[in-house]
Amino acid sequence: MSDNPVAEKNAVEKPAHFLQNIIKADLSAGQVGAIVTRFPPEPNGYLHIGHAKSICLNFGLAKEFGGQCNLRFDDTNPAKESDEYVEAIKKDVSWLGFQWAGDICFTSNYFDQLYTWALDLIRAGKAYVCDLSPDQAREHRGTLKEPGKNSPFRERSVDENLALFEKMRSGDMPEGSCSLRAKIDMAAPNINMRDPILYRIKHVSHHHTGDKWCIYPSYDFAHGQSDALEGVTHSICTLEFEDHRPLYEWFIENLPVPAAPKQYEFARLNLNYTITSKRKLLQLVEDGHVDGWDDPRMPTISGMRRRGYTPASLRNFCERIGVTRSDSVVDVGMLEFCVRDDLDKNAPRAMCVLRPLKVTLTNYDEGKTQTLTAPGHPNRDDLPVRELTFSKTLYIDCEDFREEANKKYKRLVIGKRVRLRNAYVIEADECVKDSAGNIVEVKARIIDDTIGKDPADGVKPKGVIHWVSDSNHIDCEVRLYDRLFQDENPGAGGSDFLECINPNSLEVLTGCKAEPSLAGAQSEAPYQFEREGYFCFDETYSQQAGKPVFNRTISLRDSWAKISQQ
Repeated sequence: MSDNPVAEKNAVEKPAHFLQNIIKADLSAGQVGAIVTRFPPEPNGYLHIGHAKSICLNFGLAKEFGGQCNLRFDDTNPAKESDEYVEAIKKDVSWLGFQWAGDICFTSNYFDQLYTWALDLIRAGKAYVCDLSPDQAREHRGTLKEPGKNSPFRERSVDENLALFEKMRSGDMPEGSCSLRAKIDMAAPNINMRDPILYRIKHVSHHHTGDKWCIYPSYDFAHGQSDALEGVTHSICTLEFEDHRPLYEWFIENLPVPAAPKQYEFARLNLNYTITSKRKLLQLVEDGHVDGWDDPRMPTISGMRRRGYTPASLRNFCERIGVTRSDSVVDVGMLEFCVRDDLDKNAPRAMCVLRPLKVTLTNYDEGKTQTLTAPGHPNRDDLPVRELTFSKTLYIDCEDFREEANKKYKRLVIGKRVRLRNAYVIEADECVKDSAGNIVEVKARIIDDTIGKDPADGVKPKGVIHWVSDSNHIDCEVRLYDRLFQDENPGAGGSDFLECINPNSLEVLTGCKAEPSLAGAQSEAPYQFEREGYFCFDETYSQQAGKPVFNRTISLRDSWAKISQQ
């Protein structure tokens, strides 16, 4: 999915990872005719950066081997699911650059078939209705060191189980009063095989099926059978599902499914300074620590999109971290490197003064203006040239002026010269202060004939700073984002992850002034604000503020630590 096919062609080919080798072997041996993978999110929250790895892996493998990848919503828990999440997930997958095969799939589409298969298990003596409460069931389950105990309802007759299951189905039994369980082995070393639950009673309306059902299959029961119904060949999960694989295979072996998919596991993405627990992300939203699931500080795909991360940067990041079976923690600096790398190559340039300081050019005629030009990108001829208005009154950043400074300060100082980006060299003469002693204006002079040239008198400027014209600019708001958490491992050791929130994760600047080219910025369009960082236009915040709002995607340099480039 590279956006630069030339670079992709010239890159050194990476060794195949273990899933690529498995698929190659299966195809060579004729065990499968065509590859079918699937991405099966639960619609109970927004997708996060960990899901991006799974999306890139599943869709990427399907594309690499000429197969297909299904998008399936595993919607078996209606109490926590909604159409909002469904639509957000569809948008995220498309934005990342992938297209699912055929129509979108829902596990709920298979509820009738799953119910029929549950009846088959009951008739075969392999499932029973259990009246144990959740607490009692946990007590009977045993531990990793001790076997479980059989439920006192385990030996109910087939007829009794069928009758009870029908009562569950018809809504005649209260929620939590009983469940349907598989009859496997309560002494199995793998706890997942100790008579797992197949169906629970939930008197909750479903976002997709409405009130048709009041019993819902467990994820474990629905997972493999949904794969089989869709003809999935390689069911790729994260490592936490490794202990569930024997149960996945037991259902496939004991039901008349139309196919026999195989489950494989890979290590999930663990990123420092980041939370990916849906429960904790939901808490951040509900408690008002962020503006919503798509807050630009959130590690959700929608949040990263709104902040200005690009699809190519996320795909590149997922490619760099690789696919293994070993759990590890990835430095968030690698993600930030991928974002900077992509934006440096592709983001148009612009100038925006975040903390304006007025500059009056005393030797420039009142009312006079000049139209200057600047490249859209220093290395991209395909991006349009920008037009800048130069006038008597300008704005520079207040950090770019001092009355006095040492030689290391390469900006504007009284009696010293500096170049305005793509414009004249100027020299500062004096500054004006308010009654509190704050500098509110700088009076300076242009050095004639210095656009694109050094001064004729040989006194060169000390540095280059950005600017905008008072006569032609846009007033805007800029939101400076940083990492949401200031601890490398938020909530480690059972501590409260909320105490790790970075109090400086957002700074809102309301009096910013930007060059006129930014007036036509499109939603989520990226820019490099010269000397400041990478930013993108936020349509929602702009509507709320009544003026353009730009989110800082990332600073020009890593202010946290050196990036470990791999």
